[in-house]
Amino acid sequence: MATARIRYRGAGTIEFLRAPDGQLYFMEMNTRLQVEHPVTECVTGVDIVRAQLEIAANYSDALHRQLSTNELFTRHAQIPVNGHAIECRINAEDPERDFQPTPGKLEVFEFGKDAGPGKIRVDTHLKAGDEVPPYYDSLIAKVIAWASTRDQAIETMRRALAASRVEGVKTTIPLHLAVLASEEFQSGNYDTLSIPGWQV
Repeated sequence: MATARIRYRGAGTIEFLRAPDGQLYFMEMNTRLQVEHPVTECVTGVDIVRAQLEIAANYSDALHRQLSTNELFTRHAQIPVNGHAIECRINAEDPERDFQPTPGKLEVFEFGKDAGPGKIRVDTHLKAGDEVPPYYDSLIAKVIAWASTRDQAIETMRRALAASRVEGVKTTIPLHLAVLASEEFQSGNYDTLSIPGWQV
């Protein structure tokens, strides 16, 4: 409703912090696409990148001028949400060495497609033989698992990451597998201190 009141047009993410008592507190709004936008795309079927480009090209100006604030909010609320999605950001980092970046040549770069009960999406710009440089963000891929339920999405992601092979650099895949297997994450009762086996 906050963005509707100011007639905000474009992709954006409002972030909140959740207190132990369940109360939500506003933290910030990022007025841009987020790294996690594929999660939203998977559960809504909305191509957010395309929508953002169309808005930037003023395709929607006439429509937005004709709609009241309440109508804009209602249209957003009517976007269907289907199933559950989880994203794992695969970084060229070594979790056992305080997430030290591990640049190098990708000797093998394969991600499991055994989706189990769901579907797998892999977003990356790299392939085997490419170099991961030390100068930029260490993100090398995003693996997104979608399934009908959260438990199925977790199992889909677990199977995909377990079948993945990335050689030449250390990655955060072992950490993701540990998190996916942890009781805290599976129960949904977790926070930023719940990472198993690594001190953050």
